[in-house]
Amino acid sequence: MSEGEIDNDRLIGEIVRNSIKNWQEEKQSPAVKPEVVNEYHKYNSRKFTFILLCFIALIVCCGIALTIGQYDIGFFESYQILWQHITGNVQDVLKDYTIWELRLPKIIVGIIAGSALAICGVTMQSILKNPLADPYTTGVSSGAGFGATLAIVLGASIVTDEYSIVLNAFIFALIPTMAIIFVSKIKNASPTTMIMAGIAIMYIFNAMTTIIKLWGDPDSLSAVLEWQVGSIGGIEWKNIPVMLVITVIGFVIIQILSRKLNVLATGEDNAKALGVDVDNLRTLTMALVALVTATVVSFTGLIGFIGLVAPHISRIVIGADNRYLVPASALFGAALLIAADIVGKTVIAPAVLPVGVITAFLGGPLFLFLILRNKSEIWG
Repeated sequence: MSEGEIDNDRLIGEIVRNSIKNWQEEKQSPAVKPEVVNEYHKYNSRKFTFILLCFIALIVCCGIALTIGQYDIGFFESYQILWQHITGNVQDVLKDYTIWELRLPKIIVGIIAGSALAICGVTMQSILKNPLADPYTTGVSSGAGFGATLAIVLGASIVTDEYSIVLNAFIFALIPTMAIIFVSKIKNASPTTMIMAGIAIMYIFNAMTTIIKLWGDPDSLSAVLEWQVGSIGGIEWKNIPVMLVITVIGFVIIQILSRKLNVLATGEDNAKALGVDVDNLRTLTMALVALVTATVVSFTGLIGFIGLVAPHISRIVIGADNRYLVPASALFGAALLIAADIVGKTVIAPAVLPVGVITAFLGGPLFLFLILRNKSEIWG
């Protein structure tokens, strides 16, 4: 064997020994540094802590809301009465009727509406990659307002019973989203184009609503105004099942799609490369948002800013991971709407301000503050 061949064998052996040594060292040492693991656990703890705090805030707000009214009932007493009713051990019939029939339905609808609008806001912001997107950006609210105005002022509705306003609002709330989906299919529209199409449809519906209001009498105009500002004051138990079922179904589907929404947030090209059908995902989620929003606003009227403020505050605290952001925003939105209702019932008592007015008063300045103070952190 020549000297050159011996040197080559030695070199190859040295390379093999070094490779084995490096492999053994990598195997013995952790792949991720301990400080990175600790930071990850802290990040997850912050998410769960925020969700827990939102849940506690919701319980507190509901307890306070149960105490507000002409009949004085305490915070803990309210929950005691609820428990007695559930267990069939009613002690005071009058207090039980006050809590269970008069106050609780409004609170439950407030929870449903706040959660639904917040979930829809998160979804719209994710699929359109725009921090200003929410259900109303697509024209859903203006469509619902036009339908309700038709029923109130002109009496034009498919049915003539007490659900004429609800049914009209629901049908016309779906029209803007159907139009946007149609435009996106034939034009292969970008998220920005879809938002612009929604704004255009919103202005068209607002113009038609204004024309109809010019023909209305004072009583009709008063009813239209009351519906358009949004309120949970006239809710009864019979209104709850439809809202609850649609909202729960919407939440479950959005939660299932949350991983795909996370992938979509990285960019359409990346999402398509990873096997996500971007167009179908966007169409499905927009249709779902329209259905949930239309169902809620057809009963409560137009309640604004919940779908904008709740997702933004939640995103600042826990980040943009939709797996956690969707439930966190739902709880925060529910607590925010119940808190707004409490303010509306107490700020100029005994008069009551509709919850939509309070959310606009609270949401507008708060949203502007968040934009100015946390411009770089709000969306990420």
